[in-house]
Amino acid sequence: MARDDTRPVIKLRSTAGTGYTYVTRKNRRNDPERMVLRKYDPLARRHIEFREQR
Repeated sequence: MARDDTRPVIKLRSTAGTGYTYVTRKNRRNDPERMVLRKYDPLARRHIEFREQR
């Protein structure tokens, strides 16, 4: 079975400038704009906004 492109793999990069990333999937039909999540950055040792990079 081929993977459908409605749930692409995306990288979430830290806005703190540490270069730390998370890799996740998103549903392109429900969230067409860039995803922003608040997650833990171990290099900054606090919760930071992570934005989708393309």
